[in-house]
Amino acid sequence: MPVAEILSQEEIDALLAALSSGEISAEELKKEEQTKKVRIYDFRRPNKFSKEQINTFRVIYENYSRLLSTYLSAQLRSTVQVSVLSVEQMTYEEFIRSLYDPSIIVIYAMDPLEGNAIMEIQPAIAFGILDRLLGGPGRAPGKPRPLTDIERTIIEQTSQRMLDLTREAWENVARLEPKVEFIESNPQFAQIVSPMEMVILISLDVKMMRNELEGIINFCIPYIVLEPIIDRLSVHYWFSRTAKEQDPENLRVLKRRIKEAQVQLRVVLGRTSLTIKELLDLQRGDVVPLERKVDEDLDVYVGDCLKFRAKPGTLNRHLAVQITSMVEKGGESAD
Repeated sequence: MPVAEILSQEEIDALLAALSSGEISAEELKKEEQTKKVRIYDFRRPNKFSKEQINTFRVIYENYSRLLSTYLSAQLRSTVQVSVLSVEQMTYEEFIRSLYDPSIIVIYAMDPLEGNAIMEIQPAIAFGILDRLLGGPGRAPGKPRPLTDIERTIIEQTSQRMLDLTREAWENVARLEPKVEFIESNPQFAQIVSPMEMVILISLDVKMMRNELEGIINFCIPYIVLEPIIDRLSVHYWFSRTAKEQDPENLRVLKRRIKEAQVQLRVVLGRTSLTIKELLDLQRGDVVPLERKVDEDLDVYVGDCLKFRAKPGTLNRHLAVQITSMVEKGGESAD
């Protein structure tokens, strides 16, 4: 309920009194409430993205934010935190009017989709990245200025690597190949679609240098560019692709890494309880009785998980065990 519709205590008391006296009926209140549910629709600015699609964009770019945080932290050798600030739809004209001059506007293609999109990096973040890459502490100039030729080249290369990360974030929806077309500083010259075309604007909050430097990275993608895959922009489709689609190469790498993983394997001969005095009095040759029988299988643990049963013995003059069964979930053995 909007703030303007919240009733004060006096208004609530007056309404209850009117209902009790019969001055106003519950049916009249219901009719009035139904009348208020009419929404104003602006035909000059039609909403083309549904709430579900906007939520899908949020999921995609939350994943991208994690990838970008890792990449920038490694490149700048400093902690970088990236999070989704907002996801909203607007006209392209509204987006362009919100940018400063000069700005750092990276115009890129989203092959195989037709058309261009924009990644706008606020000058504070862009110059902070530049300063850090060139050996500085990561400070931004007090007043925004256009990029030099060398700075433009570095930003173009860095932007391409940042856009490459969107492939993984988008892979459950479409296989995209983003490519930087050019970098513009004047927003008025960055006309990739008509002014009244609807776009989706994803704003990422970026904090660098232990939160000493903060700014925003904006992704502006026109509806007309996304139209061929618009039906895939649903959370259901996104998660179903996550569950069903498995890259054979990724599976091969995952299996190899699992095989190479090192885990602790230990065999428990048995357990007993001793007092501190008994423990201190132990001598070579003493026999400590355990609760396990001589012919009973031993417990074999992988990490902290009971996984196998085994018989003790020797192999090439070394202590060894022979696996006799595997312990299934629930503690039951399977021969």
